[in-house]
Amino acid sequence: MGQTALQAQIGEHRNDLSVGVNGGYVMSNVKFSPKVQQGQHGGITGGLAMRYVCEKYFKTIASVYAEVNYASLGWKEKILDRSNQPVINKVTGLPEDYSRTINYIQVPVMAHLAWGREHKGLNFFVNLGPQFGVYMSESTKTNFNLADRNTDDRVSTVVAQDTMAVQNKFDYGIAVGLGAEYSIPKAGHILVEARYYYGLGNIYGDSKRDFFGSSNFGNIVIKAAYLFDITKTKK
Repeated sequence: MGQTALQAQIGEHRNDLSVGVNGGYVMSNVKFSPKVQQGQHGGITGGLAMRYVCEKYFKTIASVYAEVNYASLGWKEKILDRSNQPVINKVTGLPEDYSRTINYIQVPVMAHLAWGREHKGLNFFVNLGPQFGVYMSESTKTNFNLADRNTDDRVSTVVAQDTMAVQNKFDYGIAVGLGAEYSIPKAGHILVEARYYYGLGNIYGDSKRDFFGSSNFGNIVIKAAYLFDITKTKK
């Protein structure tokens, strides 16, 4: 009897399943080596979300949280001269602009740990876990012909990435997020989150024969999700 009471005190079982939708904005770049100067590439992400709450351990609400998203990632180059000014194209007379958009289906599967109100009100949470991505398509946006780019004035002569299609179609890495959730009984759960993703795979080959030693993603995601309950633990 004493052991049963102790177990109940330490960990309270839950069987709460919620599903819904999520969406947000992604700021991404690619960590090239040799380095390519970049700003942030902006894109959207959105899809389905699922959470399964399995236990409340002391004050920590422990869950598994997963998504299936369509996401637009990529990079946007900062084409500068030696004075840190935009490079002017000699044909168009305009500052040179180049960006690449790469679309993925992404699946993050994360531990979701929350503290605060469980059924009604506000709590704060941390997400942490692996993320996997499958390449779907890519497109380039530029305001000059690549054959006419002004390589004389550029501070960086690294341009191989401008004409290289993605070689590795599978992406993987680690995602970590901080957020807040507001729960409304019988209405659902509203979650807002800031998340960072660090890619462990490269989009291009990284052997000694390849041009780039690394070409992995770094993404900052601001997103919101709405979940509604499918099953709830009986009180």
